[in-house]
Amino acid sequence: MSKIIDAVSVILTCGDEIFAIQRQNFLTAFPGYWAFPGGKVEKNDSDFFSHCPLTDALDSRLFGAVVREIQEELGVDLNHEIKQGIVRSCHFFGLAVTPDFNPLRFATHFFKIELTKKIPFIVDTNEARLFEWLKAETLLNRYEKGQLLAVPPVIKVIQALSETPEITHVGDLNISYNGEEFVPYIESLKGIRQIMPLSHTLPPATRTNAFLIGDHVAKKIIVDPSPKDEVEYRKFKKTLHLFGVDQILITHHHPDHFEMSNVLAREFNLPILLSQYTKDKILTKYPDYFDDLNVTILKDGDVVTTWLGHDVLVMEVPGHDEGQIALYSEDLSWFLAGDLFQGIGTVVIGGDEGDMSKYFSTLSKVINLGPRIVFPSHGIGLGGTTILEKTLNHRKEREAQVFALHTEGLTPEEMLERLYAEVDKALWPYALQNIKKHLQKLKSENRI
Repeated sequence: MSKIIDAVSVILTCGDEIFAIQRQNFLTAFPGYWAFPGGKVEKNDSDFFSHCPLTDALDSRLFGAVVREIQEELGVDLNHEIKQGIVRSCHFFGLAVTPDFNPLRFATHFFKIELTKKIPFIVDTNEARLFEWLKAETLLNRYEKGQLLAVPPVIKVIQALSETPEITHVGDLNISYNGEEFVPYIESLKGIRQIMPLSHTLPPATRTNAFLIGDHVAKKIIVDPSPKDEVEYRKFKKTLHLFGVDQILITHHHPDHFEMSNVLAREFNLPILLSQYTKDKILTKYPDYFDDLNVTILKDGDVVTTWLGHDVLVMEVPGHDEGQIALYSEDLSWFLAGDLFQGIGTVVIGGDEGDMSKYFSTLSKVINLGPRIVFPSHGIGLGGTTILEKTLNHRKEREAQVFALHTEGLTPEEMLERLYAEVDKALWPYALQNIKKHLQKLKSENRI
């Protein structure tokens, strides 16, 4: 069981408006997400707590963290504002504990602070990309239109305040699901349901995202359903029954993206959509995989469904896998990037299907396209394309290292020991594949 870290989140209100921020896209944690000021609770945060009638009922360490975070992020001495009568009330609003399927877990304590007037904040722009006072219903409307990315507890706060602006306590802000019966799922972006079954993927990841996309009047597509065993498959089915599904789409032929998809297709009487390359590769290993199933071959530019009224299109994204396809909304609100990058772990470019030159080209293509949010197959959605830029830059740096070591006369195996000394040796075979693909790229460019 992973350690749970205490954190605070501060809902600042004035009348019927809330102060909300959008986090910078370059941040490591929750880039591009809408949230409230806050952060981790520190050991000596009680030192920032000041006793007064508005705060005496509150936990001194937690509210001390609130005072410190408001000072650091907004440049405001909250204790001073309380004394000046600018703060009308302070309430513990609710608690959200990161579910146990996350490797990093927080117990986030939400506090609602009501102000008598708006304070001129000095916002830390290293953290905040955007910040504004606005009504909860405006925030909720942005979410409903697919314009706002947020974690589920923040969405719950927005919904509660939209319904009842004066509410001071909700209590439970957790994701509600029965782990014995259902697979966890979230909807951080409206209309993109991210269902997360355990799968036979590479560590440190343990789950492959199965995205459910499609308007009420359009085909509902489940992307990459790959529960790892019968127990997970049973829970996955029950979860799908909550929403309904019309088609299965497989992004590429690696087992953690299609395992048990044919079983699901037969049981639900669903067609399977995929690229010709992916179909051929699966049939090479499983000759009867598609027997008695309706299969549709997809190509670049095909429209497969709609999202909030926008067409959802197919893009061919070779590199990690020659037949890999991605999905994106025509307005570029989001891009399902598959294994172009990893929210957890590192992308492997290996086997017959891996091509480092094409991988570089595909990453550049998506970066230039500029989708507002990118979703990986493993991990959560991220704002902007910063993660793709970092991935491409990392690959370029690694290529330079491989080139230098090749010039020194080292073999790929000797490079492995030099470059990946700090990496778990269980992952060395995959790292070696990456090194060899870098060498192939350098050779194809006549650089070695």
